[in-house]
Amino acid sequence: MRILFTGGSGKAGRHVIPYLLERGHRVLNADLVPLDHPGVDNLTVDLTESGQVFNAMTSLANFGELDPGTGVPKFDAVVHFAALARILIKPDNETFRTNTLSTYNVMEAAVKLGIPKVIFASSETTYGICFADGEVKPDYVPVDEDHPTVPHDSYAMSKICNEACGRSFHARSGIDIYGLRINNVIEPHEYASDFPAYIADPDLRRRNIFAYIDARDLGQMVDRCLATDGLGYEVFNVSNDDHSVALSSAEICARYYEGVPVTREMGETETFYSNAKAKSMLGFQPKHSWRDVLKG
Repeated sequence: MRILFTGGSGKAGRHVIPYLLERGHRVLNADLVPLDHPGVDNLTVDLTESGQVFNAMTSLANFGELDPGTGVPKFDAVVHFAALARILIKPDNETFRTNTLSTYNVMEAAVKLGIPKVIFASSETTYGICFADGEVKPDYVPVDEDHPTVPHDSYAMSKICNEACGRSFHARSGIDIYGLRINNVIEPHEYASDFPAYIADPDLRRRNIFAYIDARDLGQMVDRCLATDGLGYEVFNVSNDDHSVALSSAEICARYYEGVPVTREMGETETFYSNAKAKSMLGFQPKHSWRDVLKG
């Protein structure tokens, strides 16, 4: 597939794009900075400028696309990961403006240009736990896509608005728009550098609902979304199968979720951020775990 990928130079994108290239997709990375990786084409784009977005989506990806003499090829899909990645990078109102306006521009252009699929990055923060003032516990565990999304912060608010835009643009056009509520993205080297601290102090993982997603498995998730057509508008939690601390699931419940309903029996190391929907509807099967790196 010929894919426009926004934000491919970020923490997640720089792992997802190589995964997609390995599976034969052609990728144009639209970002403010290029991704230096073999086979990646780059275009510098300010996604908050509607004209730049429309132009990028009707652009050649490289000089080789001039050779057939048949005009500019059409993109098969847009993967939209570009965003200010959290609060406390820029002022709250700028975080909200950048994330909502860029997403609106991307979805609007895709719909008006007849691109049949948009996959966009939403967030675990939509559930209102990650950046809450003080401690907010889930309404129930494991947290699935039906859990209420009532965040307090500008970043998560922007993601909720983006989901509303996705639902509305699907209703207007009928194209497939899939939102990925991505949990804390972990790069392979971070298992050795960061997870010993999580083992020593599980409190560090409370705001992430004790979950994570390996950046390589996120690549698989995007690829499964590209391969699965006809779902309309859907949102999916994206996480690995296990939680991110050395406690058992029962110990986590006793220490952190006293009084929180547990809706079903959970495995000893099962994630509290359910990925069951992605597995059943997309065939997602995460392959990586911090436990394979930090054995013993």
